[in-house]
Amino acid sequence: MFRCNVCGFTKSKKTLVSEVFQINQRPVLVEDIPAKVCTRCGEETFSRQTTEEIRQMLHGKATPVKSVSIDVFAFAK
Repeated sequence: MFRCNVCGFTKSKKTLVSEVFQINQRPVLVEDIPAKVCTRCGEETFSRQTTEEIRQMLHGKATPVKSVSIDVFAFAK
């Protein structure tokens, strides 16, 4: 049964999401990740298997399908 780790709500929807990870201080985007998303707060949850597959992908088991450049802003006072 699903229970959100952030708000405790018990309803979610299955969807594909994108997430940016920092690998060696470099942003890496992974698209189309299967996730459960809390219908109250939007927190994304990945299964253990999905998390392990992402870890392997980002540490050399796969090659990127494309590269993009991104603008970076610093929000510091």
